[in-house]
Amino acid sequence: MNFTCEKETILKAINSVINGVASKTTMPVLEGILIQTNDNEIKLTTYDLEIGIEYIINADVTKQGNTVVNATMFSEIIRKLPNKQIQISVNENGLLEIECEGSLYKLATMNPDEFPELPKIDVENSVEIEQTILKNMIRKTIFAVSTEENRPIFTGCLFEIVDNKLNVVAVDGYRLAIKSNNINEKTNDFSSVIPGKTLNEVNKIMSDSFDTVKIGISKNQALFEMENCKIVTRLLDGEFLKYASAIPSNWETRIKVNKNEIQNCFERIILISASSIEKEKKYPVKINIEVGKVTISCANQTGDAKEEIFVETEGKELDIGFNPRFFLDALKVIDDESVFIEFGTNRSPCIIKPVEDGDYIYMILPIKMKE
Repeated sequence: MNFTCEKETILKAINSVINGVASKTTMPVLEGILIQTNDNEIKLTTYDLEIGIEYIINADVTKQGNTVVNATMFSEIIRKLPNKQIQISVNENGLLEIECEGSLYKLATMNPDEFPELPKIDVENSVEIEQTILKNMIRKTIFAVSTEENRPIFTGCLFEIVDNKLNVVAVDGYRLAIKSNNINEKTNDFSSVIPGKTLNEVNKIMSDSFDTVKIGISKNQALFEMENCKIVTRLLDGEFLKYASAIPSNWETRIKVNKNEIQNCFERIILISASSIEKEKKYPVKINIEVGKVTISCANQTGDAKEEIFVETEGKELDIGFNPRFFLDALKVIDDESVFIEFGTNRSPCIIKPVEDGDYIYMILPIKMKE
């Protein structure tokens, strides 16, 4: 194997596949990147038996071949080389040689025949969507997936098509985020739960462009296909929350507020509330709603803080407590200038909605306040 390409080109490919490398495995070959040539194309592949990533680049190939090289060492060497052309080859001793200007590195390789093939997916349902739209949908939901492995179904996002609308839903037991988007082409209804880890990788690789990504779903696998990249992942098993029935259909108190103004208030007050992270639930942020005004306050052993802002209010006055990080996470991904925040009682969920974007809903459960 012998080929030459620009550093920037191969580094982009490495960065795209690197997180598909297995971190804890009894198979050393899975700690590597499979490098394969095909005419004047180079395909880089990683696979940790849960997520597999392929990325194809163009290169000047003078000798065909394939090999596996340790991903960490290979990526770090390429990253630190000058921004010039790089020649990569396998010598007669089976070592991978990396040459760039005056630099020469030789790395041990592994048998490419031992690298497992990515699953062949028999696609049952599929949907095609612009990359910039899907990036936005993931960005507005992924932060709400659970990190608790004892409920694995909630460590992913629900992808469902209902009446030609794609819904992406995340829930962690304390909050829920849902972003929807209409699909132009006629598409069959389906629902699958895709791991959050996979969606983070998809989001990194996709561009903010009108280029499309095709999502294919089989019984237990999902496939994301872009022009030069393919990502294969297992689906999560289990029953996802019936989220539609969990979202309140009416409110008793509602405010309309400038998004940046209330976000800034929370970012300041969290300095007090989060100063002792273990006590955050014990000392939540208190929100007091009066006619035309919201007061956000927090008091604990570290100190106390209070923020007042003028807002448009409807309905009843209310005192209610929340984890402020949950508020901030939603406000950071909302692009609208203003938001509606809707409340029921001080024990029922709160809803945050952009004023203009009717296809995004974020729900948070309150925290019981200390008397």
